[in-house]
Amino acid sequence: MAGAGPEAGRALSALLAGRSKKRASELRNAQELQEAALRILNSYQNLSDLLQEVGGSECNTLLYSRSSGTDGQEGSVPESFVVSALQEEASMLGVPLGILSARTAAGSIEKISAGSGKAALLNAEQRKKLSCLLQTLRDLLARNAFCRLVFAQEIWRMQTPLILELAWHLHREGVLSLEALLENHPDTSALVKWLCTSLRLLCHQAEGSSLDSETLGCILADFVIMFLHNGFQKTSEMGKKLELQPIPSKICRAVLEEMLAWVLDTAAKEKQEDASALRAVKRWLDVFSLTASRGTVPSESLQDFFSHTFTHVLTYNPQLKVSDALNLQREWSFTRSSSLLTRLYRKLFVGLRAEKLIGHLQQVLEANEVNWHHVLSCISTLLVCHAEAEQLVKELLSHLLRKAFENYDLENLITAFLIARQAALEGPALFMSYSEWFKLAFGSASGFHGSSKKALVFLFKFLSELVPFESPQYLKVHIMHPPFVPTKYRPFLLEYITLARTRLADLKVAVEDMGLYEDLSSTKDAIQPHCQALQDVEKAVQIFENTWKIPAVVLEASVFRRPYYISRFLPALLMPRLLPETPDSHMALIDALKRAEKIPPNMYSRFIEECQSVKEKFLHGGCTETKAGDFKEPLELLKAELEALKLLVTDQSMQDGVPAQVALVSEKLAGVLRCRKDEDEAASLSLRIKLCLSVPEVRQQDQEVVDLLLTAFCQNVMAASYFSPPDRQGAWPSLFVKMVCGHQQLLPSLLSRLSQLIYHQGPSLSDAHAIGLAVFVVHLNEAKSLIPEVDIYSWVPHGITARGLPVAELWDHLLACETGESVVFCMRFCTAAVSYSLCKFSSLSHEFLCTSLHPGFLKKLQYVVPRLSVEARGTGCEGDVAEYPWKSLFHPTLRNQKAALCLWKQTRFKKLLQEKTFQLTLREWLLMELGVHPDEDVLSASERQEFHYWALYQQYLPASAAAGGCEGDLREACAVLIGTVLDFCQKSELSNCRRLENPKCSVPCRRGSPEIHCRLQEMLLEVELERRRAPPDSRVAEEHFLFRTLRERTKALGAESAEAERLLRQQELLLQTRVLLGLPPSLLITAQRKGKEIALDCEDFFSFVNAELKNICSRGYALSYDITAHFFRGLLSASLECRQSAQEVTAVLASCQARCPILLCSAARWWRKLEAVLCSEWKRLFTVPLAQGLQRLEERQRSVNSFLSSETSLVFDVPWISAAFLHFTVQQQAAHDKTGEALNRLGPGAEQLLLCLLFLSVVDFISARLAPQEGMDVPTALGWSSKIAQLLEDQGVDWLAPFHSGGTEDDPCRILHSAVSDQHLKHLPVAFYSLLFTLRPERLIRQQQTFLYVAVDMYTQLLQLFMEGTAVARLDPRESRTRDGEPEDPLAKIQAARQFLVRAIPQCPLGSFSRLHQLLALCGELDPELKATLVNCWQPPEEELLLF
Repeated sequence: MAGAGPEAGRALSALLAGRSKKRASELRNAQELQEAALRILNSYQNLSDLLQEVGGSECNTLLYSRSSGTDGQEGSVPESFVVSALQEEASMLGVPLGILSARTAAGSIEKISAGSGKAALLNAEQRKKLSCLLQTLRDLLARNAFCRLVFAQEIWRMQTPLILELAWHLHREGVLSLEALLENHPDTSALVKWLCTSLRLLCHQAEGSSLDSETLGCILADFVIMFLHNGFQKTSEMGKKLELQPIPSKICRAVLEEMLAWVLDTAAKEKQEDASALRAVKRWLDVFSLTASRGTVPSESLQDFFSHTFTHVLTYNPQLKVSDALNLQREWSFTRSSSLLTRLYRKLFVGLRAEKLIGHLQQVLEANEVNWHHVLSCISTLLVCHAEAEQLVKELLSHLLRKAFENYDLENLITAFLIARQAALEGPALFMSYSEWFKLAFGSASGFHGSSKKALVFLFKFLSELVPFESPQYLKVHIMHPPFVPTKYRPFLLEYITLARTRLADLKVAVEDMGLYEDLSSTKDAIQPHCQALQDVEKAVQIFENTWKIPAVVLEASVFRRPYYISRFLPALLMPRLLPETPDSHMALIDALKRAEKIPPNMYSRFIEECQSVKEKFLHGGCTETKAGDFKEPLELLKAELEALKLLVTDQSMQDGVPAQVALVSEKLAGVLRCRKDEDEAASLSLRIKLCLSVPEVRQQDQEVVDLLLTAFCQNVMAASYFSPPDRQGAWPSLFVKMVCGHQQLLPSLLSRLSQLIYHQGPSLSDAHAIGLAVFVVHLNEAKSLIPEVDIYSWVPHGITARGLPVAELWDHLLACETGESVVFCMRFCTAAVSYSLCKFSSLSHEFLCTSLHPGFLKKLQYVVPRLSVEARGTGCEGDVAEYPWKSLFHPTLRNQKAALCLWKQTRFKKLLQEKTFQLTLREWLLMELGVHPDEDVLSASERQEFHYWALYQQYLPASAAAGGCEGDLREACAVLIGTVLDFCQKSELSNCRRLENPKCSVPCRRGSPEIHCRLQEMLLEVELERRRAPPDSRVAEEHFLFRTLRERTKALGAESAEAERLLRQQELLLQTRVLLGLPPSLLITAQRKGKEIALDCEDFFSFVNAELKNICSRGYALSYDITAHFFRGLLSASLECRQSAQEVTAVLASCQARCPILLCSAARWWRKLEAVLCSEWKRLFTVPLAQGLQRLEERQRSVNSFLSSETSLVFDVPWISAAFLHFTVQQQAAHDKTGEALNRLGPGAEQLLLCLLFLSVVDFISARLAPQEGMDVPTALGWSSKIAQLLEDQGVDWLAPFHSGGTEDDPCRILHSAVSDQHLKHLPVAFYSLLFTLRPERLIRQQQTFLYVAVDMYTQLLQLFMEGTAVARLDPRESRTRDGEPEDPLAKIQAARQFLVRAIPQCPLGSFSRLHQLLALCGELDPELKATLVNCWQPPEEELLLF
């Protein structure tokens, strides 16, 4: 203001206030005040300052308070000052009031903006002045004393540039909208430039501004919303509301595009930009989210804006060529791309669905020239951020390939290859590897190129043109997995392979160093050749372990890729190590290659020497230590990223950033894993994961990494669950687990660590730890396609408990219910896993749950919950149909059992249990219950018995077969019990070896629940009582239920070889015998009513013994004492039902002579122990004299004793039985010399007895060779057999009868043949020639007509044994020789037998050749020369000779 006096410099508000105080008593009304003010204004005449002063808050406050006592005049005093002053000035100037006030206000704006320079924000003083001005302008607008149009025009005529914040305040306060302001700018290009410059300035200056971030966001958002409203209106809306859209859409789009260009340019040189510039760009990108969240922009406009921006990004500055993209695309993966670019994509992805994104991308690729950097980085970001992107990208690739081969369009083809390679860069967790995609697209006749020759030429022309720009890894894919080519077009393929090999040579990549099983995925850097060779060895060993054949790839490499095979593969295979005592599969492969002459002798011998050196160092305590300090720094970086991820998963508003953060975690994890040695990495990559449950070991370098990942995951689960339930936590758990699975080399250590935690330490885990691991396991099942199969090894060296398990089935083994504590932990873990799944996927269909939930978890719950909670055994447990028990798991006062019951009663859980997949069968229940050790159970014996009765009789016996029950059939229940007990015992037999084979194993031995065996006995007795109580007319003649069940099991056995089948059958029969011994002995005998009498039927037991049990006798002709005594006790017990018990027992024993002679041989073998037991049992059960059948056995034993101790004669009414008693008595007395003298006393008619005795001695000789650990002496057995044969020969008796099965049915030797195991009978040829070499056979050759037939028959059987490769080869090589001329080696024995026959055949009488025509055909196949010798010496009639 201008003026004189001491008050000249005072503000108008102060001036008015002072004068009002002095003249308060004089001024009586507002009219006087107004007149006085007008006189002052006329003196100063500064309207611009007046607008700012009168509108100020101080002035208003004073004036409003001053006039508060005047009725009807509130708020009218200051406005009247301004209006009156402006009216007087307008009348003097002759202009309208509104125009004058607008020009005056524009001048005020210019004064406020003066001195700001290049600024987009006001300072504090400017904001204060602007606040006063805005108040005044609002008052003028209210009095219709202000023209907005003139005001807008005057603003743009100012000399000082308009400040962006000031324009926003005018808009927000309703003085002048942004649309009206921008509409009146005279120069469109200048307007766009001002807007872009001001917006960029605002983003830069916001950091140091006094404005809060919310206000800054509002400024940017209001401008963007205005741009969207005017730039992206629908055409129809533009026609209707043209008057509401004053700004041309091209201006709005131009500004947005210019700002986008600023973002993209900054992203392109992100590494050179300073941090403040990057923060400015990020601030602009945040406007996208803010604009979308406000909801003030129509969704159609927002979609158009996002689509327009997406198109602009993809087509911005398309300078890169395809060749550049091929070379650089590795740097455009998600983790390597610019953070600004990926941030921009993620903002756009929020507004566009994945399907629309892919469709729009496809349109852009087809219609525009694109920026390959932006397109390919978009593909990477899309795969990381959208779970459904993988399938959509696959569909896009199929579309591109289909169009490419339909139109022979190179652009579509190169686009498909670039996208496929880019997607593969994100790892197998997000997309298949490039090699897998290439094989899928072109590896079969149904590939895209297989339609015609033209398509094939098109493909190879394209691949050939790519060769100069290709990196080695992709050329390797094309060479190792070439496209399918029909035979007649092979030259095209060969030409390309030659070109590719030449390119590899130019790149100094040796084709010879390409691995046999090289992982050609493009997500990793190329590994060193020696590391690749280690991987090849590991995979070759696993293939060999599955097939026991040398892999074809290895054999091919030994011929066609010999440089790599000799210089890389064999050194890796023959790395010195501590060899196991029993050769493992690795050593077996080495031996197989050595036998195939694929390993040079010098390399093999050096390998053995170096292994011996390793063993010596090991025995002397030498060891090597691994340095594990090299990856501390990468580990700290990984920890930092995991902490950042934790902040994101707990904040619902930051869920969009989770995929990007998981990708960063993956990158840091890869950095940690890169610090390992190449050998360590190669050892961790395999076709399968080997896991030892008893002693799971985690690699030292992996231990800290795995623990860090698991701990972070568990903490994140608990933290996220504190804020929201699983269904509202987003996809972070799935992304995290898939990311971990993508690092394949970490999986063995990860699963081993999970085995340690769940299998060994489960009961000691806290609730938070158990819940976190359960969630981790749920998502591991979800990512099962990324995890190789698992081989679970038992504590038996090289014995596999389970092979080729999917990872989902691994948990069934880890969650073993063996102790009370492990049962409780199993309930905790499975409750958490199932509760989480039900809550996480609550919005999904029942069918999805059935396919995604692991059945093992629900089956475990069906076992443990009723076991631990009586309440769960009820039939009417109703629960809440909606509530999931996830919250109850975190409740501090609720026990785990309560949470499990809450789940048990949940309606959806019950519905799942009705599905067949999730139903726990009786067999599965039994296996779990048998695994619980009673001494470590949480249930008492009475509680356990109550649980068993409920499960068997209430749950499974009445249940339908579809529900895993028995439909009320007690026999079916017994069959299931028997089969399950046998299966469990087989597994237990392996585990019993643990304490001897692996002292480190901490898992106790399990023998099964004895109460289950008691239940089986009860049920079998009930079945037998039902059968006996049934009316005679209702009984059907059928096989004994018990033996039919056992026979069906042995019939179902099978293996890869005859030897394996024999051993498996032997183990099964030993276990079946153990089960039989645990049952009441009377169950072995069937009592049948015949008229009024009851007869005993043992046919089923006889058949079982003849078909099965006799083949597991170590002595070959006698059952074990236990089963023998069990049968006889059962016979006596069952005969109680018969009216004439003694006669029935005698009849059964008489039938044994023809139907089951091995039982009587067994009785003779054990009679000294058996006699007292049977006599005592008889006296207990009966009052009548001992049965005649038993008396005869007693008499035979007494007769043998008397014969050996005195000169009395031997009773041999049944020669083979008497021979058995004599043979076993001699064995027990071990006095063969004295017995030999006694045999000489046998008179005429004892020939059959001696022949039977010879046969039993020969069987002893065979037993001594097959089972030397039984304590039998081979030379002694052979000498005793020789002595008996010599005695027979001296008496002129043919001793050959035991070696052929001819004769009548009652022939003693034939009966004994039926009593001997099949394995012993197979070895009769070995015993024959062993015995023959101890005698002088000249007389046999010349006098015995049957000798030549028996000798040739034994020789052909000997050859057959050798051809089988097991029988003869298993003979004990340490066997002593009774004569110097007897060979020990099996092959030498065969040669000796052949030489003997060649010498003996010419000496045989012609009568010896009469039956040889039966053997000539077989002999001709096995030994044609011997056949020729026989024919030459035989000289049959010519017409008979023609037959052969």
